[in-house]
Amino acid sequence: MNVRVEHRERLADSQVAAVLAMAEAATEADGVGPLNEQALLQLRHGGERTRSVLLYAGDDLAGYAHVDLTDSTAPGGELVVHPAFRRRGHGRRLLLAVLEETGGRLRVWAHGGHPGAEALAAVAGFTRVRSLWRMRRPLTVELPAFELPEGVRLRAFEPGSADEEAWVALNARAFADHPEQGAWTLEDLRLREREPWFDPAGFFLAERRDPAEGTARLAGFHWTKVHDGPEPIGEVYVVGVDPAEQGGGLGRALTLAGLAHLRSLGLAQVMLYVDESNTAAVRLYERLGFTRWDVDVMYQRL
Repeated sequence: MNVRVEHRERLADSQVAAVLAMAEAATEADGVGPLNEQALLQLRHGGERTRSVLLYAGDDLAGYAHVDLTDSTAPGGELVVHPAFRRRGHGRRLLLAVLEETGGRLRVWAHGGHPGAEALAAVAGFTRVRSLWRMRRPLTVELPAFELPEGVRLRAFEPGSADEEAWVALNARAFADHPEQGAWTLEDLRLREREPWFDPAGFFLAERRDPAEGTARLAGFHWTKVHDGPEPIGEVYVVGVDPAEQGGGLGRALTLAGLAHLRSLGLAQVMLYVDESNTAAVRLYERLGFTRWDVDVMYQRL
């Protein structure tokens, strides 16, 4: 069977649909999606520094790779091979094509720590550099009470207002050392505002007011998300605290405020992602009743 690889800056609508169908088939086979949210957004809407690599077996789309060239020193990638075309060397050929696109440097996620991905990474000379835990907690169990720090109040995010630029600036401060989250732009925020799941009522901003000046500034936030499906599940999408506010209990209070909101929607479960290396956050979530459910692994080759 003839196998060919195509490198594209932008996909046609029919190609996007084919990739999404393949991702859905892989999710059903593996129990976890092969592409993260950012990759899916850029697949559907395009991106200035993104590329797509398509692998065809005959006339059938057998594999796809999303390549993000934003960081030229360590480009990012995500790969998926259709379940019907696995164990034929297509994954290795697709990975080699991506390495050709990136000049041999690559950071690639393996969602769910799939053993096939681990084996491919080892053969190709990649090193495991990062683990992202997925943690869960039942919402049917009562939540602890919380108290906001003095001078801080909660309110909902207002799309299309000054909240947008203020949030992007706060997010950058809160995640200055985070390789993905801290780099979000105004466009990244607005793309998500247009998603069907976006609900400003579940996007909480913590404001610190200065009575003497009559002003307020953002001190932290908790952005929640609801995943639809046969068994909907809530998500602690992002919790961030201004570095100047850390250590005062605001992060815990924001987390609990968001959990209470998700519980009020009648959801039975909530999930979140957290870096395994972020031991302070892991401890906080464990104290709040979260346990590890699965793991995503990043491999890198320089």
